[in-house]
Amino acid sequence: MQAPSHLFRRLGPDRAAVTSNACSAGRLVAVVATHNRCGQLRRTVARLLAEPAGYLTALVVVDNASDDGTAAFLDSISDPRLNVLRLAENCGGAGGFAAGLDFARRQMDPDWYLIMDDDAWPEAETLARFHSSAPGQWDALAGAVYDPKGQICDINRPTFDPFATLGTFIRTARKGREGFHVGPAAYEAAAPVAVDGASFVGLFLSREGLALAGLPDGGLFVYGDDALLTLRLSRAGGRIAFCPLLRFAHDHPSARNAQIGKPMWKIYYQHRNALILYRYAAGWLFWPICLVVIPRWALRIRAYPGRRRQFLRLYLRGIVHGLRCKTAVAHAAVLDWSGQPPRV
Repeated sequence: MQAPSHLFRRLGPDRAAVTSNACSAGRLVAVVATHNRCGQLRRTVARLLAEPAGYLTALVVVDNASDDGTAAFLDSISDPRLNVLRLAENCGGAGGFAAGLDFARRQMDPDWYLIMDDDAWPEAETLARFHSSAPGQWDALAGAVYDPKGQICDINRPTFDPFATLGTFIRTARKGREGFHVGPAAYEAAAPVAVDGASFVGLFLSREGLALAGLPDGGLFVYGDDALLTLRLSRAGGRIAFCPLLRFAHDHPSARNAQIGKPMWKIYYQHRNALILYRYAAGWLFWPICLVVIPRWALRIRAYPGRRRQFLRLYLRGIVHGLRCKTAVAHAAVLDWSGQPPRV
């Protein structure tokens, strides 16, 4: 196995000449997807619109059919930079980001997009540092994400392609997540680190990067859409950097508690989408990997005493649909399998 050529390639002289004197990244549009989290969204929108117009050209908020007052809150904002895209039904984070990026591309065609959850925000000076860092050397920049306690947010650590080199693959087999995720030392450095994948919390994606990677797969609903898009980008020759000086805060429950499958319906998407991601990432190694991970995942049933029937129903459907790469599944059906009411 060989590493993608972009991973260790130095910046070419032509592109360096174009970007070395840049003092601004150009027009930056933030894209935020939300569903029934008006409290968190209020803080995120306030933080973003507090940025000068020279740093943030526009904000696109995709409202995934919220019914908790989100629409009224957004209607109350007079800042002309705010653009609200209301979807008729909840399409999840993946569908929301796909719709928002497509809207921003068609209506604004910015130089850069900033992709963020509705419970995350850039810390002070982050957008100023982005504009002053000559980001044209890269096709995407991943920020350093911290949880409410100031600790590194584990769910948002950038990644290396575990199948890029034999060494990375062996390290991943030995250490699991620690084998292919950026380590704590990189967060203490000042220089960017070339990576292959990143989350949709504090991801700066260039116009060229979006063209290379394409839109997120909205059918994934939740989980894996960011990993797939950034891995597609890196494998298409795009250059992604982890930039520790671009700091973001993420006040998400899973940043404080890494329990999986909360609420229950997420069990389906977690396992289905993981298999879809593994198929794309692993190539011919996909089936041997399945023989290892599918039985191991099944042991998670032990964490659901009293709800094991729901777990099995969601888990088995997720495995079957993941092996078939089936994403045309209505969210209402997933809720029904979980035994939970449709409003989540």
